[in-house]
Amino acid sequence: MFAAVADPSQVAEARRLVSDLAGRIGLPRGRIDQVAIVVTELATNLLKHGGGGHIHATSCDDAGGAGLELLALDRGSGMMDVGRSMQDGYSTAGSPGNGLGAIARLADSIRIYSQPGQGCAVMVRFVERRTPGARTMLGATLAPYPGETVCGDNWIWQDTASGHTIMLVDGSGHGIEAARAADAAMRSFAQNADAACADLVERIHGALAPTRGGALAVARIDTAAQVVRFVGVGNISGVLVNAGKARHMVSHNGTAGHVAPRIREFTYEFTGDPLVILHSDGLTSRWDLASYPGLAVQHPALIAGVLLRDHRRGRDDASVVAMRPAT
Repeated sequence: MFAAVADPSQVAEARRLVSDLAGRIGLPRGRIDQVAIVVTELATNLLKHGGGGHIHATSCDDAGGAGLELLALDRGSGMMDVGRSMQDGYSTAGSPGNGLGAIARLADSIRIYSQPGQGCAVMVRFVERRTPGARTMLGATLAPYPGETVCGDNWIWQDTASGHTIMLVDGSGHGIEAARAADAAMRSFAQNADAACADLVERIHGALAPTRGGALAVARIDTAAQVVRFVGVGNISGVLVNAGKARHMVSHNGTAGHVAPRIREFTYEFTGDPLVILHSDGLTSRWDLASYPGLAVQHPALIAGVLLRDHRRGRDDASVVAMRPAT
């Protein structure tokens, strides 16, 4: 769910949409009431401090637990002091200054990335269960084509025996048929996630044949071999960020499900803590994490949110996913 908050009349709609999603995820009534309060605070802050923005809501299930994740994104003046802004009574807008403190008390976790002049990204999670054995930290943001109610981009992940594995798919075009193509890719991934990356993409390619097809990429962080394995078909961008350097990974031209003349795995060595970022062509490719001091070490959800906020083209479905091993 990706909701605009540009004026006060949209706060109630954002609250309703997120509360409905929380119910579908399975949060109990009391938690949904807390979610509603938090969404109201986030949306109000977007209007007061950011000049408006967006709230993204999705289910989450990684090393941080399973439940509901919220992202509030704005391009306002940003926070001068994030730590001080979390304290009750501190405000730069003449308000009581209790919003972020209230959010922190109601939610299970809150993380903030903000730089003066670069806006603000706030991640909030409501965790309903822990996931023992989960070894991956994940974040994703999806935004549909303007005016559409469904997104033709989608993503899925799994911790496999061979490593942390993620797929991003961009169904051709937009709307219902693009979403159906993405759903077919998701089902095929879930059934074949343990396969070698090239074999996995071959199987997804076959599963997309009855659909309009799309672009897709699979990335696997193989910590034992200290490599990232990457297979891409079409215009999904893949970037490996490691030791302060970003490296673009290679995709081949084609449309999965129809024409994919070369399905080939490329490997990229890493040391330390690798971060993998995938995004569809709904984002420009001319972004640089070096323009965002400290962002590369933040939670993957904040990384995905900031990139979507600042580099979305606005004329297609758009998606960003980020993944790193949990420490």
